[in-house]
This record gives sequence, C-alpha cells and structure tokens, in this order.
Amino acid sequence: MTVDTPALGRRERNKLDKLERITAAASELFADRGVDDVTTQEIADRADIGTGTLFLYAKTKGELLLLVQNSMYAAALEQGRTDAAATQTVHDGALAVIRPVVECNRKQIDNGRTYLREMIFGDPEEPHHSQALDLTKQTEELLAEVIARDGQVTPEAARTLAHIVSAIMFVSMAATVNAERSVDEIVEEIAVQIREILPG
Repeated sequence: MTVDTPALGRRERNKLDKLERITAAASELFADRGVDDVTTQEIADRADIGTGTLFLYAKTKGELLLLVQNSMYAAALEQGRTDAAATQTVHDGALAVIRPVVECNRKQIDNGRTYLREMIFGDPEEPHHSQALDLTKQTEELLAEVIARDGQVTPEAARTLAHIVSAIMFVSMAATVNAERSVDEIVEEIAVQIREILPG
C-alpha cells in the first residue's frame, strides 16, 4: 500500500520558489565576486524579490552563505560516502571522505573560509547555521563508520578518532597559512597527520 504525499499548496510552492531563486542568486554572486563583495540588495535584485522578503529566509549575509554552502557540503559528503565505500584501508577511506569536502570548501577560497568562520561563531539557533553543524556531525559519523569498519578499534574509539580527524580537516581548511594552497596540498597535509593516528 502506498501513501500519497499531499501536493504543496500555492503558498508553499511560492515560498519554495523564492528560496530556490535566493539560493541561485546568492550562489552565482558569491561564486563570481566572493561573499564580502556582494550586497544583500544585489542578491534580492537578482532573485527578483524585496530585501524584506530576503531577510525572511536569511537574516544576515553570513546566513545566506551558509544556505548556499550547506547544499554544496551535503553533496560533497554524499560523494565522500560513495568514494569511501570503494576503498580498502581505513586511511584511504578517511581521505575519500575528506577530499570532496576540501574541494567543496576551496571552490571559492574566501567563501569557504568565511563559511567555516560562520559555522564556528554564528548563531546556532539560526536554521542554516544549525544545518551546517548537522553536516559536521554527519561528517564525523561517516568518518567513524569508515574507521570502525575493519574492526581494529571499538565504535567508541572510532567516534573519538573521527572527531580528531574532523578537527584536523577543518583547521587545515581554515588556517590562514593555507589560504593559497591547492586542494591536493591541503589533502596531503591532512593525510600526513591522520596517518599517525588511524589504525592500519
């Protein structure tokens, strides 16, 4: 027996359409010029809405960046899940999870670093910030699955190691000294560090 999902009403469709237009506008403008050089008025104009309406969906430009980056981060995490399933070792599996996240974060370096800052210092009560924190939790859960899959460590130890690996990844992406480094260089820096702590 199937359960039919009720069709969205006009109001819900209208809200969803505006959210999609806002996300697309912010994504395009942030990718072209970086979050610091884009105004909320420009985003509203590109999305063909008023600024008052824009602030119903995201209260600050930082929240708009979280909205945009969260969708890319979620896609990167799914890519990491797929890639990790095809690896043989814990180390390779962890790097398979990490690489798409680093690639996502480095698409526009200033945006990626601002995203990390918003995640750490933003208001956790804001929905887009809350979603970003949930994505970091999902990253750690996936890393813990990869670390525990060969049975060399307990699930509890795997969760602890995943937390450490996640911290290494985020610090490497956010560090000012790495601002001009390539994805490969950052992944290699992470690889060297996690090789020292992961089993096998």
